[in-house]
Amino acid sequence: MSDTSNPNFVPLVLGSLVVMGACITIAVVVGGDAAVVDAEAVNARILPVAKVELAAAGAAEPGQRTGEQMFESACKACHGAGVLGAPKVGSNSDWAPRLGKGLAGLLKSAINGTPKGMPPKGGVGDATDDELARAIVYMANKSGGNLKEPK
Repeated sequence: MSDTSNPNFVPLVLGSLVVMGACITIAVVVGGDAAVVDAEAVNARILPVAKVELAAAGAAEPGQRTGEQMFESACKACHGAGVLGAPKVGSNSDWAPRLGKGLAGLLKSAINGTPKGMPPKGGVGDATDDELARAIVYMANKSGGNLKEPK
């Protein structure tokens, strides 16, 4: 049986609760929550062990890409399927009216883009004029043309 009539009982219980609360607070602030508080340490622990950069196998440097490489990496998405009226590679009827412009006229359209939706340089910001010309020659010649690559 407890002796609650003892005048030291209530202060003793209250004092014990205060000490326990202080110990818990100190443990959380100093040690228990330190890993969560230090976000930089957490980020350092979960950094990847390697970095992956995707590139086409055998991809050439800008300025060195062939017409076929340019077509496969950039032009095919639209010119392979005729998207937004793009002349479809292999379709003589799509390319015939455009071939009348010659390589210089087609190159100008490729460099500046077209009102129907082709972005400047076909969306390849680092493409050189020679690479664009090679891509045009590649596509046109697969579609009934007989253009010569610039030297």
